[in-house]
Amino acid sequence: MDLLLWRHAEAEDGEDDLKRRLTERGQKQARTMAAWIHAHQPKDLRIIASPAIRTQQTAEALKLPFETQRKIGPEACVSELIAASGWPQATGSVLLIGHQPSLGRLAALLLGGHETDWSIKKGALWWLTNRVRRGETQTVLRAVIPVELLE
Repeated sequence: MDLLLWRHAEAEDGEDDLKRRLTERGQKQARTMAAWIHAHQPKDLRIIASPAIRTQQTAEALKLPFETQRKIGPEACVSELIAASGWPQATGSVLLIGHQPSLGRLAALLLGGHETDWSIKKGALWWLTNRVRRGETQTVLRAVIPVELLE
């Protein structure tokens, strides 16, 4: 299984967290990363986005169908992200478009064995793969792409 973690792009400040929109720079970041994802996306990609406006706008930059799941919103915990993605048993690939700190904590758990506060930059993509080698399940980091490298 491939699991792609995409943190929403830069957003405006605001009191109502779910209604914060992407800035002009954030819209550009989303389009830039979306183009990279289109060029490199794995087969059978299922896209799941948080209900927050900024993640919805980030997902819309892909111009692909996506589903919205409340359980991966700004207050999500790692177990909710795992459940939403079906990690590691799901077939195909899943792209989660979400938030800090849960995305960083999920990456830390899958790669390091325990939750800790790893930072995923706004607009960045982390790509993980699950595989079995010699009877041992492994998580492999395929790519970490900050959007600034693509601009």
